[in-house]
Amino acid sequence: MGAAQSNTSRDVGLAQGGTACFMKRMQTLLPIAAEIGARLRDRGETVAISESSAGGLISAALLAVPGASTYYRGGGVIYTRQAFRGLLGLGREDLGDMRSSTEPYARMLARTIRGKLDATWGLCETGASGPSGNMYGDAAGHTCVGLVGPERFEASRTLETRLTDREANMRLFAREALEFLLAALD
Repeated sequence: MGAAQSNTSRDVGLAQGGTACFMKRMQTLLPIAAEIGARLRDRGETVAISESSAGGLISAALLAVPGASTYYRGGGVIYTRQAFRGLLGLGREDLGDMRSSTEPYARMLARTIRGKLDATWGLCETGASGPSGNMYGDAAGHTCVGLVGPERFEASRTLETRLTDREANMRLFAREALEFLLAALD
C-alpha cells in the first residue's frame, strides 16, 4: 500500500509540474487575451476561432480570461479533413484550387467560422508547427493567420519562425493570431 501511495504522489507531482510549466508558458499569451477580452466586451463584440497548428492555444488563452462567455462564441481545432467537414461543413469542392496553410485559406476559414457561430470576428490560424514541414512544401514554423470582421474587414498575414520546435511554434502561432486580432480592435 505504501508503494502505491508513493507512485500516486509522484504521478500527481509530475502532473502538477507539467501543468505549472504549461501555465508559465501560457503567461505570454494571457495578457494579450485579457486585452482582447476587455476590448470585445467594451464594444459588445464576439469572436469565433478556427485554428490548426496552434492546437487550441488561441482558444485556451481567450477562455482563460474571466468573463470569456461574453465575447467567445466558440472554436475548433481544424487539424484533419474530418474536422474540416464535420465542424466547418466544408468539403474539397469548397476549396477550388486553394490549399491549407495559405492566406486565402485562412481568410476563408475565418469567414466560415464567423458565419457558423454568428460572431462579429472570425480568426483562423493554419500552418506547420513542426518538427517537419507540411505536405504542401511549407517548412516547419510557417503559419498564416486570417481575420474577418465587421464592415467587410478581411486581412491576413504569414509568419515564418524558421524553428523546428513544435511547442515553441505553437505558442508563437497563437501569439501571432492574438496580436493580429488585438491590432484590428484598435
